[in-house]
Amino acid sequence: MTEPLVDPFQRAISYLRLSVTDRCDFRCVYCMAENMTFLPKKELLTLEELDRMCTTFIGMGVEKLRITGGEPLVRRDIMTFFRGMSRHLESGALQELTLTTNGSQLERYAADLAAAGVRRVNVSLDTLDEEKFARVTRWGRLPQVLRGLDAAQAAGLQVKLNAVALKGFNEDELLSMAEFCARRGMDLTWIEVMPMGDMGNEDRVGQYWSLRDLRAQLEKHYTLTDLPESTGGPARYVRLEETGQKVGFITPLSHNFCESCNRVRMTCTGQLYMCLGQEDMADLRPPLRNHPQDNAPLEAAIRAAIGLKPKGHDFDYSRQRPDGQVSRHMSHTGG
Repeated sequence: MTEPLVDPFQRAISYLRLSVTDRCDFRCVYCMAENMTFLPKKELLTLEELDRMCTTFIGMGVEKLRITGGEPLVRRDIMTFFRGMSRHLESGALQELTLTTNGSQLERYAADLAAAGVRRVNVSLDTLDEEKFARVTRWGRLPQVLRGLDAAQAAGLQVKLNAVALKGFNEDELLSMAEFCARRGMDLTWIEVMPMGDMGNEDRVGQYWSLRDLRAQLEKHYTLTDLPESTGGPARYVRLEETGQKVGFITPLSHNFCESCNRVRMTCTGQLYMCLGQEDMADLRPPLRNHPQDNAPLEAAIRAAIGLKPKGHDFDYSRQRPDGQVSRHMSHTGG
């Protein structure tokens, strides 16, 4: 437990992204199929098991915990888990507890999240147009999300918007999204669409909007200054000098960001994925459940999994096909 988690490429693993549910109240076109088949609830780790799992990772050097889904705030009694994790913030073992959300439930939970020690949230929001929002999420409810942003900021949470760059969909909102965030004191991160899950009728190559092009368009209207800082994730940041806000770029396709990867992802069933863009995983549920009074088998399984972490992913659209595509949906791994 005292030795840090270090992968074969000498990267210290200090960041766990945990999916607490595969369910969501939206059906975003790049994340889920329209008619999803969700996991039986009995397969999900209980909130107590999630607590024990995270506590074990924290004891092994994880300092940042991001809760994801699906939509994490639709998990029943999820605030019990957040309140449990707050003890690790108070002890100093955990440096940050945060979440990625679609914003639909923030109006209800923002104050409780702040009380549990959450200081910032990432909200996935690809458009400010109500009709387009309904189209990309398949369900809609943009006003509810905007009220959630209001509630989060009122609770003192720092809010960052995450927008997936979709060619022919939100290209015309590049400036309006930046201005919206500037007015509200929010940062903004753009993400290239990734080849994950059964695409159905969705054309990933056709959706792909390179962030190199997006940045070039942004530079026509703003002065961009590259920033050396990192939040522990794959984003590279610039400052828009005219507004002072930060804009991030997550570029798994046009610029592989794997060399500094310090994170692993765990599903709500206890499967640990060492890389978002690879199929290899380690099932941590058996050592967790088979040894309820002995953490040694779970710790050993975690170390063995980290020892298999690959150098990087293989996402590639350069041949006009989604090479490196993985079969699971983004919602399964937790984004």
